[in-house]
Amino acid sequence: MTLPRITLMQADEVARPFHSDGWIYEEKYDGWRMVVYKDGTALRLVSRAGKEHSRRFSELAAEIRALPPATLILDGEVAIFDDKLISRFEWFRKRPEDVASTPPIYMALDCLYVDGRDLRALPLRERREALEHVIENDHTLIFPARRLADNGLEAWGQVLERGYEGYVGKDPASTYRGGRTVSWLKVKQQNYREGERGWEPKG
Repeated sequence: MTLPRITLMQADEVARPFHSDGWIYEEKYDGWRMVVYKDGTALRLVSRAGKEHSRRFSELAAEIRALPPATLILDGEVAIFDDKLISRFEWFRKRPEDVASTPPIYMALDCLYVDGRDLRALPLRERREALEHVIENDHTLIFPARRLADNGLEAWGQVLERGYEGYVGKDPASTYRGGRTVSWLKVKQQNYREGERGWEPKG
């Protein structure tokens, strides 16, 4: 079977936290966007740049390969978390030896294809149900994206309190379409990667 090639759906960025009735709000991970393509025992972890990384993340790839569906496509992010469960992109370069951290974990944002069925034309709420069904059993390296408060302004308060990079607000009725969309909107903390996160200030 030839799996469809996925063009990533990308959230448009807005400057301020917002609330839209009925939308859902998910943690924005400071990670590495990857699409999972599973076809039998064959597995690919493909980055936004189109590079395959299943060998680099071999333990993660093995756990995804063991998921029940014979064919599967997931959209998500590979992330490394510190002891406060904050994603740390800079630790892909080098993890400190004296602090606790997770191995690379796949935070699944969306489920696009399962057992020969293309789900991209379904609303997000149904794709989320499919995602939770696919990974419903105990796993150590694969999780669905964490949901925040139903109110967007309260969700932003959680972002600030917990130290997350930001959030992505999503219309639960949205279908999955490649390219940038206003059906998903992201808000990020300014200068999030600077200072103690090991990145030089801009400018």
